[in-house]
Amino acid sequence: MHYLSTRGGIAPIGFADAVMMGLATDGGLLIPAEIPEVTPDQLRAWAGLSFQELALEVMTPFIGEEIPREDLRALIDRSYATFAHPQVTPLVEVGGNRILELFHGPTAAFKDVALQFLGNLFEYLLARSGGRLNILGATSGDTGSAAIYGVRGKERIQIFILHPKGRISPIQERQMTSVLDENVHNIAVRGTFDDAQGIVKSLFGDLPFKSAYSLGAVNSINWARILAQSVYYFHAWARVSGGDPERRVSFSVPTGNFGDVFAGYLAKRMGLPVERLVIATNRNDILTRFVRTGDYAVGDRVYQTLSPAMDIQIASNFERYLYYLLDGDSDRVRALFEDMRSSGRLEVDASHHRRVEADFAAAAVTDEETLEQIRSTYSSSGYILCPHTAVGVHAARGMRDVVCLATAHPAKFAEAVGEAIGLEAAQPPSLQGLMGKECRCIELDATAEAVKGHLQGALEAAV
Repeated sequence: MHYLSTRGGIAPIGFADAVMMGLATDGGLLIPAEIPEVTPDQLRAWAGLSFQELALEVMTPFIGEEIPREDLRALIDRSYATFAHPQVTPLVEVGGNRILELFHGPTAAFKDVALQFLGNLFEYLLARSGGRLNILGATSGDTGSAAIYGVRGKERIQIFILHPKGRISPIQERQMTSVLDENVHNIAVRGTFDDAQGIVKSLFGDLPFKSAYSLGAVNSINWARILAQSVYYFHAWARVSGGDPERRVSFSVPTGNFGDVFAGYLAKRMGLPVERLVIATNRNDILTRFVRTGDYAVGDRVYQTLSPAMDIQIASNFERYLYYLLDGDSDRVRALFEDMRSSGRLEVDASHHRRVEADFAAAAVTDEETLEQIRSTYSSSGYILCPHTAVGVHAARGMRDVVCLATAHPAKFAEAVGEAIGLEAAQPPSLQGLMGKECRCIELDATAEAVKGHLQGALEAAV
């Protein structure tokens, strides 16, 4: 399997190079040259597989012979041995809703599904090549801790994670900053997640700097994350459908950066019988507005909400979808993003907008609706939703055969849960005692120059 850039500016590369490159050197995102098709017979055969066995089957066509099958099997088994539930991502019935619990990993968030695998994959590829990797990422809450837990203590890897100061939950902050391994560097930037993500993209776009300091990506710009997340769509569909290829299932996905819902779109393109993908956003509703109008326009500011991991204006994975929407016209993709950079908006024509509406439904959910959903679900079933999951459940109201993705454990958002139902969710073992741990973090201005200087100094000191 070869990989290309959405902007058409690189020669085809293999899977390993795509993983290590992260963001394409022309500023685009890496996508497979072709999407493998899954047949109805394969869907039937896969329906009885464990999560680990299913991951092996879904990933193999995208990796080809670059990683021997038994090595890939070992990577997958090691990655999901860290999960507390034997099914890895169990599907539960809650008051008439189907909830896909994605929070049984070491940091109690869905990002663990991809980042436990990506950390082991990085380690495997670096050991094979003898290279080193300096990971640079931005987080709106959960990506940072999942990435840190995926690579903490690993040889040949240093990780630098930026988070917006004061804009993530206390537990999310403590999960990152209490990891004291020497290869872990936490940076609080004085700004928003979009500021932090912009810094990361700027430094990746500085090709001499990226090459000199061996920068790698763990944000959902890295293709391996999308690939790993697509597995749980197949896993959930099999549990609902019993393996019947005629049974179509919808998914409601709380999303800000478009990576999680794009993984579902990838599964659908592969042949998974998906009816609708529901994009569930909060007040930061750029994706919802795009689905409804075809106009992708940045708002005047990023609003702080009860679902902070979705407090995002510019969804980095949107570019991958746009590439497929435009039938692989990389020149058009590049032109649209040049327009976006100058005007803050891009727009698709009416025919393409009709295709968007066929691919997705969308809903923007207010904080008041989020609290009401947590309250009503708890009242009817005793089940506690995290605020992000509540956004997805609310967006799916009235739909049939829908699976709602539970993206984080409710104990990570004690303030929102307490406001809704007057009590806190019981903490899983992975979160217990966090708030009393020693922390390490530095604070910087939200500029590429400040972060670049800190990264250079830290890496020179580590030599």
